[in-house]
Amino acid sequence: MTKKKGIFARFLDVVERVGNKLPDPFVLFVALCFLMIFLSFLFSVAGASVIHPGTGEELGIRNLMSGEGLQFILTSMLENFTGFAPLGLVLAMMLGIGLAEKVGLLDYAIRKTILKSPPFLLTYTVVFVGIMGNLASDAATVIIPPLGALVFYKVGRHPLAGLAAGFAGAGAGFTANLFIAGTDALLSGITTEAVAVVNDSLVVTPVDNWYFNIVSVFLLTIVGGLLTSKFVEPRLGKYKGDAVEEEKTEELPNAKKGFFTAVIAGLLYWAVIVTVIMLPDSPLRSEEGRIIPSPFIDGIVPIILIFFIIIGLAFGIVTGKIRSGKDVTDNMTEAIKDMAGYIVLVFAIAQFIAYFNWSNLGTWIAVNGAEFLQSVNFTGMPLIIGYILFTGAMNFLITSGSAKWAIEAPIFVPMFMQLGYDPAFTQVAYRIADSSFNIVTPLFPYMVIILAFMKRYDKNASIGTYISLMLPYSIAFLVAWILLILVFYYAGLPYGPGVYTFLEDRV
Repeated sequence: MTKKKGIFARFLDVVERVGNKLPDPFVLFVALCFLMIFLSFLFSVAGASVIHPGTGEELGIRNLMSGEGLQFILTSMLENFTGFAPLGLVLAMMLGIGLAEKVGLLDYAIRKTILKSPPFLLTYTVVFVGIMGNLASDAATVIIPPLGALVFYKVGRHPLAGLAAGFAGAGAGFTANLFIAGTDALLSGITTEAVAVVNDSLVVTPVDNWYFNIVSVFLLTIVGGLLTSKFVEPRLGKYKGDAVEEEKTEELPNAKKGFFTAVIAGLLYWAVIVTVIMLPDSPLRSEEGRIIPSPFIDGIVPIILIFFIIIGLAFGIVTGKIRSGKDVTDNMTEAIKDMAGYIVLVFAIAQFIAYFNWSNLGTWIAVNGAEFLQSVNFTGMPLIIGYILFTGAMNFLITSGSAKWAIEAPIFVPMFMQLGYDPAFTQVAYRIADSSFNIVTPLFPYMVIILAFMKRYDKNASIGTYISLMLPYSIAFLVAWILLILVFYYAGLPYGPGVYTFLEDRV
């Protein structure tokens, strides 16, 4: 007799069916481009217009199906792509981070941090390394969970608890980090493009969420560690499975020496940067002698890029992964190859956002949407929490964080700016919702991989096992993050250098 499914299980089945019918993200954005063209025609024929909040100028909806619109589509296509802010930011960051990853530095650091962790800190270390692992992008999702499971198994604890802790950090905690990562460059670039609808002089930088992200790392580490020890592991009970063959990983020669060389090289690099900043009339300070804003903040991506190149070179040379300039080029090339899918997707995203802005539909939606929210008195934190929950629900249909933000940013960033919110604050709200629910959507591409790892320790593991294991982390991380954003909101704390909740407070 077939066991009747519960309401939640049936809900997940529906989500999976609907999500699977959505087209590939590239095709989705091409379809959205055509939808934008059609909507611009309808709104233009209807005579829709809006008063630009910055200039006071009345803007009519421009028709993309007109002769002028056709000219714009054809003549701006290449410029939309090559001038798309996130493209250069992300590719530049990946040259450095990718080099460090390809020579094996990030993999070595992740493995040694977990394997050398004291037993009483093991759970928290696995979660922490999982969160920090997003420097290695998606590679962290493949490396850290099975390593967490193996270490838990070796010390006599339930391996699935270790796997869950590592996956929660790498998946649900993906957006947090102590360092500036590729995600910061990617999202801030898309946000800046969306901001241009209201203010084309305002730039959202990769460090605008940095302070919030730093606090998030420690908060999620504590929440994830406590949840694993106090709820997930007791619920799993004592592990009674068969012994699992220990994962064997060939270590690079001189890897330990290479790691310490990389650490020393990185520290020396930052010592030089700090020294230059502290100099009188430093070129990295503003004309008024300030650090926020300053050329240092404006040039943070190249500064971080050079840092990762330096530590990658130091590790690669000592371990023999880099023997010539060609090896450097080859490793960077491999890193950029991994970004091929993103580059293709950006071409379609760039056109969609450009059409949105040129037609003035973005301004129309932002102004009218903001006026509606004010008229029904739906503002403040209830609005932000509502937006967070909406984005979390969207994760069940679109799992790509960049694709989802490219859809949401042109609508919500200008709209919330009309309500006085800083775009970097809106970006924070998006990030915590997107990150929290990464691990429970059936469409998450790494679900199958994690299920395969689970089956090494529990042959009967299924999607139900997976969801029941990871859902508590999603809920706990989201609740913790909402409480954190409430603290930042009401205490008036900065989310990044010179960035607060409200636009009027931006330094």
